[in-house]
Amino acid sequence: MKKIMLDAGHGPATPGKRTPDGTLLEFAFNASVSAYAEKLLRAEGITVMKAHESGRDVPLAERVRKANSWGADAYISIHANAFGTGWNEANGIETYIYPRAQRQSELLAGHVQAALVSATGRKNRGVKRANFAVVRDTRMPAVLLECGFMTNRTEAGLLKNDRYRRQCASAIAFAVVNWYYGKGQ
Repeated sequence: MKKIMLDAGHGPATPGKRTPDGTLLEFAFNASVSAYAEKLLRAEGITVMKAHESGRDVPLAERVRKANSWGADAYISIHANAFGTGWNEANGIETYIYPRAQRQSELLAGHVQAALVSATGRKNRGVKRANFAVVRDTRMPAVLLECGFMTNRTEAGLLKNDRYRRQCASAIAFAVVNWYYGKGQ
C-alpha cells in the first residue's frame, strides 16, 4: 500500500503567516492545496493521511510522530513563502530537503520542484537544503514546498486563486506518482 502524509504547513492561528495586507492566511492556501492533492492522490490508489488539522495548530513534533508511527512512504509539507514583512520582488518556487537527506528525498524533491515550476510557470528557485523539523525528524523521504511568495503582489494574487491552487495540487500528485514509479532507480 502506498502511503503519503500531507502537511498543510503551519496552522490556522500561526502568527505572522499571512500576506502583508492580511488578505490571505498562509494556512488557507496550504490547506486548500493539500485537500486538492489528497483527492488526486486517492484517485491514483494512494492512501493519504493529513498531519494538520483545520481547528488547531498541530505542533511540529506531533506532525512528525504521526508520520513516523503511521509509516508513511513520504512526507510532503505544503507552504507559501515570505521574504520580510512587506511587499517585495522575491518570487518563485523552491523545495527543501534536509541537509543530509536520503537519496529518495532528493529524488522526490526533484520531481516535485520540476512539476511545480512546469505547472505554474513561476521562477525555478531550485531544490535547497535546510534544517526544518519536518524534513529532519521524519523517518521517510520528506520535502517542504514553497509554492510562491505571499510578500510578492503578483504571487499573492496567484496564491489566492483557486486555479493556481489546483495547478499546485496537480503538480504535487503528478510528482508523487512519478516518484513512486521511479523509486527503484
